[in-house]
Amino acid sequence: MKHRLDNRRLPLLWRTVFLLTVFVIISQVIIYAWVQRSVSGHFEQMDSEILTHAAFNLRRSINNVDAQTKSAAASKSQSLTGTNHLHSSQRDYDLKTVIANKNGALLSSDPTSFANDLPSDFSLPQLWQVYRDQQFTVEIKNRNYRAIINEHQELLALISLPIDVHHHYLMHFNRQLSMILFAITLLLVSVAAFSVYWGFAPLATIVQKMKRINPERLDERITVSDMPLELRSLAQSYNSMMVKLESNFESLSRFSDNIAHELRTPIATLSMQTQVMLNKPRDGDEYIEQLHHQHDTLEQLSAMINNMLLLAKTQKGLSDTQISNVDTESLITKLIDYYEMIAEDRNIVFKKSGDFKTVLGDEGLLQRLFANLMSNAIYYAASDSTVEISSTIIASGNVLGISKERASYSKKRLLKITLTNRLDKPLEQNETKKLFERFYRHDKTNHNYAGTGLGLSIVQAIADAHKGAVNITIKDEYYFEVTVELWMAT
Repeated sequence: MKHRLDNRRLPLLWRTVFLLTVFVIISQVIIYAWVQRSVSGHFEQMDSEILTHAAFNLRRSINNVDAQTKSAAASKSQSLTGTNHLHSSQRDYDLKTVIANKNGALLSSDPTSFANDLPSDFSLPQLWQVYRDQQFTVEIKNRNYRAIINEHQELLALISLPIDVHHHYLMHFNRQLSMILFAITLLLVSVAAFSVYWGFAPLATIVQKMKRINPERLDERITVSDMPLELRSLAQSYNSMMVKLESNFESLSRFSDNIAHELRTPIATLSMQTQVMLNKPRDGDEYIEQLHHQHDTLEQLSAMINNMLLLAKTQKGLSDTQISNVDTESLITKLIDYYEMIAEDRNIVFKKSGDFKTVLGDEGLLQRLFANLMSNAIYYAASDSTVEISSTIIASGNVLGISKERASYSKKRLLKITLTNRLDKPLEQNETKKLFERFYRHDKTNHNYAGTGLGLSIVQAIADAHKGAVNITIKDEYYFEVTVELWMAT
């Protein structure tokens, strides 16, 4: 079975330290090679200057011998043998010279014992053929020399400088340099590891907060000012997430309590009615009447369940297959025709005005949205009043506080549909926030409408699913105005 290294499984600390270690090691190797080459080059340059100067002095010494000696070659050899080849200042470098003729016969050496150190197969003419006018290194009697061979008429002169001291120094220097670079690498990696660990230590605070999350401690927040600048956005995002989580959890808790309360009443009613009917035999008419009551209760339960399913469906949003062009003119007209018969009982009339255009959305959901608004307008409006339905077109650029979800439609226009009706009882603007809560009924004394309190919750959920908006405005305490904004089709 093959195992593949996945760096995503490595801790962030070790990934950072590993990358930094590789970078530091490569850098230190480059620095080591550059320093070593610089020091070696410096020594080579010094040796070259010494050898060049020594060659110049040796040539001048040989020229002086030529000027003083006009005899035969043997006399010249004798003169070279008794002459110091180099200047006294250059003998401090332990320079050694050998002079031979082009046939290889040694004529002189300085010091004299240096000739005895030469190997038996030493041939100055052969070296001259290989390293003509070039500096080279040679090993003589287990010692390393940097040497140069000069030609002067029929003579060849070998000038050599011992470089063992340089080698020993370079070995010691390289050892010290390696230790220093290793110590620097270890220090840098340690500092980097500590810096990364210390830098990410605030993340432990967030981790501890997350571990302590439970339904009783959803109000805990992170102090953003205590976080480093790089982690403040993360802390703010965490706090925002916790705010939404707390709000959603509270909403879910209230919804669970409300739904339990709303379901308990009709179920208890059904149970009690059934027990009463089973206590003793009754007439057929009583059974039929009781069945009618139970049927009404079951229809109420069914409507409540359907509304809750619709809320769950709209919270998931709309798919592309659900979105189509919906003609609001035809949709609103059909709903008005239907609700006019219901409104006649209370002398309520509908008045439609404005330019109704085609919008993007699900026709069935939009029909449910406006049906809920119209039914609320009828049952909560004052008798002998008018329900006004108007439509206007606004550009998306004029919409304040447009959300990120609606930003994708920013190039389209909005259709604003407003329903206005006069209330029978006054209502304050600050009370409208609760109207969108599930199972909330503002006027429970109104027996004309036995709703479940889910109507406006469904309206808001359908508007959100269409990336639209719904708002309620109270004017003069008696005029209830609901505004729905939907995106128009292009």
